[in-house]
Amino acid sequence: MQRRKFLKNTAAASAAFSIVPSFVLGKTHVPPSDTLYVGAFGVGGRGNSVIRGLNETGRVKFVSFCDVDDRRAKETYEMFPEVKRYKDFRKVYDAHLGEIDAIMVATPDHTHATIALPFMREKKHAYVEKPLTHNIYEARLMTKVAKENGIVTQMGNQGASSDDSRIAREWVESGIIGKVHTIDCWTNRPVWPQGVPMPTKKDRIPKGLDWDLWLGPAAMRDYNDAYLPFKWRGFWDFGTGALGDMGCHIMETPFSVLDLGYPIEAEASCTTVWIGDFVEADYSHSCPPSSKIHLKFEHEHHGDIALNWYDGGIKPDLPDELKDGETIGDTGGGTIIYGDKGTLICDTYSRNARLLPSEMMNLYKSPEPKYPRVEGSMGGHIANFVDGCQNGTPTSSNFEKAGRLTETVLMGNLAVKAYQYKELKPGKTPTDWNPYDSPGRRKLMWDGDNMKITNYDKANEWVTREYREGWEVK
Repeated sequence: MQRRKFLKNTAAASAAFSIVPSFVLGKTHVPPSDTLYVGAFGVGGRGNSVIRGLNETGRVKFVSFCDVDDRRAKETYEMFPEVKRYKDFRKVYDAHLGEIDAIMVATPDHTHATIALPFMREKKHAYVEKPLTHNIYEARLMTKVAKENGIVTQMGNQGASSDDSRIAREWVESGIIGKVHTIDCWTNRPVWPQGVPMPTKKDRIPKGLDWDLWLGPAAMRDYNDAYLPFKWRGFWDFGTGALGDMGCHIMETPFSVLDLGYPIEAEASCTTVWIGDFVEADYSHSCPPSSKIHLKFEHEHHGDIALNWYDGGIKPDLPDELKDGETIGDTGGGTIIYGDKGTLICDTYSRNARLLPSEMMNLYKSPEPKYPRVEGSMGGHIANFVDGCQNGTPTSSNFEKAGRLTETVLMGNLAVKAYQYKELKPGKTPTDWNPYDSPGRRKLMWDGDNMKITNYDKANEWVTREYREGWEVK
């Protein structure tokens, strides 16, 4: 259906019948069915894994599957042949709103908010893959709508449910590493092309793919094989790069350990791409091949904290306390938290928390557990959401927390976009030597409460995005 009609029908649909989870009626109430009825959007790739996780709880029934690409969805469709299938999320809204308790969204980054928000406004619980949204404005809006409607939410950063995340927090709060002043985070991503030219060739749209729906809020353009199935992550119009892909996993560790708020400063540097002798490319539509990002936080207990991000093969300096043969992180990345009395290291997803020097692990007696563990640790992340929907128990990455984390990740990307931004100097051509001014290569000052860069107004354009007509997020 047309989006105009969809929006018009939204208000009327809010009065539709919906199955009420047991926690809403009180814990003594035993409903006829404690099944959680779920509508899933983006059911191939990562979506397939989430659907498997939901199904393994034994407490979920799928009302509908929605995916714009039949090829990617094929495995899921074959697993659940009885579930109704759609390409357009708006048709799911019109046909099944009253049957759905919760939604799962695992589409490309640029459509998360577009799909999730209409259902959230109708008080449908929401599980949304990381990063929560494509831009800061959407993250702030998703957080607001979730709070206003009192719904259960969970972002798909499974490390937020790990035992090690809670152990690391208990260690830091015990004072073993003293006051934290610096955090290093890094990833092995990107593992897809970045720093690449804009595709110009018009390829044949594959059978089973609705290209218009795949684009959603992004500007219309010809289909090109360079975008799919996974390579969209390297284009700003659709993805959020290496930081967007892994930042919500890796930066989750310091966020959970230190309960960080909004950063107050952000700056970045990234790889320059050369397309000839002394000829610099302007590939600002594409995420860079590698980047280094610096964020600054003010913390009530620890004071100023510097958080550094590295990707594209760049890694932080090795800690002095690291012995020959010892490593930092794992193949996917990791986190180092420096205090004035010691150092703490975690692998990807907060795994394998440990202290440096390594002898400390034999000498230090861990404090008694202070923070409740999620049953199944990281493997229980999806069930944690189902428990929240059915029983009202807390989720480990609700949108109040996940929204702030996502905003921080996207603030790093905003600094990268500012660094990439180029203005052609008067009288110069792109093939001249040193043809560009780069006014965004500066320390950006962020007013988190007002969601605004205060010292470089151009950057505020990247707090949100330009939405294709009919696909606006409000």
